[in-house]
Amino acid sequence: MELNLFDRQVYTDRRRILKQNFGNDGLILLLGNEDSSMNYKDNCYPFRQDSSFLYYFGLDVPTLAAIIDTESGEEVIFGNELTIDDIVWTGTLPTISEMAGLVGVKTTRTYAAINHYVHKALATDRKVHILPPYRPENRIKLANWLNTSLKDVADAVSLKLIKAVIAQRVIKSPLEIMELEKAVNISVDMMTAVIKHTRPGIKEYELVAKAYEVAAANNARLGYPAIITTQGQTLHTHYYGNTLTEGRMVLSDIGAENHMHYGGDLTRTFPVGSKFTSQQAELYQVVLDAMDHAISMLNPGTRYRDIHLAACLKLSEGLKQAGLMKGDPAEAVEAGAHAMFFQCGLGHMLGMDTHDMEDLGEPYVGYTEELKKETSLFGLKSLRLGRELEVGFVLTVEPGIYIIPELIDRWQAENKFMDFINYDKLNTYRDFGGIRIEDNFLITATGHQLLGKYLPKSLKEIEAMKD
Repeated sequence: MELNLFDRQVYTDRRRILKQNFGNDGLILLLGNEDSSMNYKDNCYPFRQDSSFLYYFGLDVPTLAAIIDTESGEEVIFGNELTIDDIVWTGTLPTISEMAGLVGVKTTRTYAAINHYVHKALATDRKVHILPPYRPENRIKLANWLNTSLKDVADAVSLKLIKAVIAQRVIKSPLEIMELEKAVNISVDMMTAVIKHTRPGIKEYELVAKAYEVAAANNARLGYPAIITTQGQTLHTHYYGNTLTEGRMVLSDIGAENHMHYGGDLTRTFPVGSKFTSQQAELYQVVLDAMDHAISMLNPGTRYRDIHLAACLKLSEGLKQAGLMKGDPAEAVEAGAHAMFFQCGLGHMLGMDTHDMEDLGEPYVGYTEELKKETSLFGLKSLRLGRELEVGFVLTVEPGIYIIPELIDRWQAENKFMDFINYDKLNTYRDFGGIRIEDNFLITATGHQLLGKYLPKSLKEIEAMKD
C-alpha cells in the first residue's frame, strides 16, 4: 500500500507553526479516525481520516492518534502494528515507526499508551487540549482518558486549540491550492459527464453513476453525497429515484475529493431536454446575475456577509422584474422577504472538508469576535461564512432560487410579507423546482481567482452542452 503524502517538511513546518502560535501550554492531543462498522463488524464504511490529523500528521491510516508537547517539543504518534491476521486480509503496511518517519516524527508508542501520557499530564496539573469529537467512538475514548463523563467531554474541548488550528488551516498554502485545483478539475469533468448524459426517460441515479465513474477514473471519490435531482427546491435531497421528463430541470451539486483529500464543490442547473423554458431561463438569469455580482465583490477586506446581502438584493431586483416580488427590493431584503426564494447562505469555506473545518464550529470558522453570528432571521441564520475575507481563503459562491410549495402555503396563510411577495403569481410556479449555480474561488491580493478549469454556466453555454 502506498501512502499519499506531501514532503515530510510540510508536516514538520505545520506542527512547528502550531507550537509557535500556541505557546507553552500543556499537551495537544489530536485523534485520527478508526474504521466504523456499517451493518456488521467487518463490513465498514469507507474510511475517512480526520482532516486536522491529516493536516498535521498526514497519515491516512485508521486508529492513529498523536500528541504534541508544547513545552518539551516532543511529538508522538500512537498506533498498533498489524498482526499476521490483519496482514492476511489487508496486506502489509509500513510499521508505525516507518510511517512516523515519513512525516518527521521520531517517537511512536502503542495506542494504549495514550492513557499514560494523558494521565501523567493531568496528574501534574498540565492542560490537555483537544478538538471537538464528532465521532462517538472518539468521544468515548476521550471520556476514559480524561476521567470524565461522555456529557462532560464537551467541557474539556480547548477553544484555544480550535482557534489556533482554524487560523492556520484557513489560509491555504500554494501546495494546497494546487491540490484544490486538481479536485475542482475532476469535479468539472464529473459535472460535464452528468450534463451530457442527461436526457428524458432516464433515472436520476443514472446521472449519479456518471459522477462516480469519473471520480473513480481519477483516483478520487465524492467529497459528499451527490445532489442530483429534478426536485431542486429541496436543498440537500439524496433521493435519486425520479424519472427525468421533458420540461423539467436537473440540479446537480457534486464535488470530487482527490487522493490527498482536498475537495471541489460545484453546482449547475440545466434542462432535461435541449432547452430551458422561457420561465426557467428568466429565473436562471436572475440567479446568474446575482452570482456574477457577488463574484465581483470578492476582495480581501470585504465581509462575506455583505456580499451575501448584495446577492440577495440582486436576486430580489430580478424577482421583482419577473413579477414574483414587489415593493422596494432593499426593504424586502432588510425584512427577510427574499428568503421565500433564497433560504440558505451564499457560500462557505472549502478545503479538506466540503464545509471546511465545520467540525471545529461555525462561529469560529465563518465568523470572528468582531463579527459574531447573532441572528435568527430565516435565510441569514444559514449563512456559514460572514467574516472579512483574507488572502488565501478558498470559498464557494452559490446563489439560488428555490420554490418550496410548503413555504408558500405557510407564509401566505400567515399573511407574511404581503407587501413584498406576489403570492398570486408565485402560486403559478409551485412545480418550478429550484436553481443553484456554484463555483469555487481563491481570495488573492488583487481580488479573486476562479479555481479549476472553466465550467460553462451561461444559458447559451449550458444549452450548447446538451447538443
